[in-house]
Amino acid sequence: MIAVIKNGTTTAQIQHLVDWLKHMDLDVHISAGKEVTILGLIGDTSRVDMELLGSLEIVESVKRVSEPFKQANRKFHPNDTVITVGDAKIGGGHFGMIAGPCSVENEEQIIGVALAVKASGANILRGGAFKPRTSPYAFQGLKDEGIHLLLKAKEASGLPIITEIMNISALDLFADVDIIQVGARNMQNFDLLKELGKTKKPILLKRGLANTLQELLMSAEYIMSEGNENVILCERGIRTFETSTRNTLDLSAVSVLHELSHLPVVVDPSHATGKSRLVTPMACAAAAAGADGIMVEVHNNPACALCDGAQSLTPAQYDVLCDKVRKIREAIR
Repeated sequence: MIAVIKNGTTTAQIQHLVDWLKHMDLDVHISAGKEVTILGLIGDTSRVDMELLGSLEIVESVKRVSEPFKQANRKFHPNDTVITVGDAKIGGGHFGMIAGPCSVENEEQIIGVALAVKASGANILRGGAFKPRTSPYAFQGLKDEGIHLLLKAKEASGLPIITEIMNISALDLFADVDIIQVGARNMQNFDLLKELGKTKKPILLKRGLANTLQELLMSAEYIMSEGNENVILCERGIRTFETSTRNTLDLSAVSVLHELSHLPVVVDPSHATGKSRLVTPMACAAAAAGADGIMVEVHNNPACALCDGAQSLTPAQYDVLCDKVRKIREAIR
């Protein structure tokens, strides 16, 4: 349920109403926009008398929210959420350029890529320390050493870093990581999501391989229900019957998610296509569709990469991608 507050209402009047609602064992989410303030009521709202609430002098209107996701819902929070990490911002007209190798392999590699992608325009460095692989015999990442090397690359480049967490037990290792990524396979690992909700770190939540957009938003709700509102949604392709690409990139998700939610939406064309030659056109399409950022895999020598070399761009190719994305964003602005 949401209550729209009339313009000119004082902070003290709003707080008095919030206190009254909390006495009914409801959580109250306050969204103070430029033109309107909205109170989002979370919990058993059946005990709230809508007519009584709507008759209050400071209340403009009262509506029930039918969707199961509440805090991620744009009805609760009409203005776009902006996530800030270091000097980078994502959402609300700010564009995140996230780039780096699939896996951190050694110090020279990660620092070299970090400096290269920053020169091209990237504002966030990605790199896998823990790698979920289909085969148990494939490279699983450098783990805590990988995070250590990412921090060295952050120091050398000045870029904030993002890396993927696999399970709750490793959470302490992410103390200095700027954005924690939840991969597609863990999108519905609800115990992990609730623990991440107890942190204040930005969380990039990837859509599962066979999950609906509502299921993605419900996973975001798990994080937000624990108090962490710093969630970034990521479309990375879904599994369909098509075999010419690794997955099928659902660019309509960008517009649908923007309609349903205030959370920023980024697109990962690398995992979606699985082929480096398709990454740049799909990144451009994502920018044209209104995405709030693009996450691209870049490796200094893709042919020798320990993980996902086939979908990785070289630094030179990434430079071309950045130039094209900039031009598209200028054209649609």
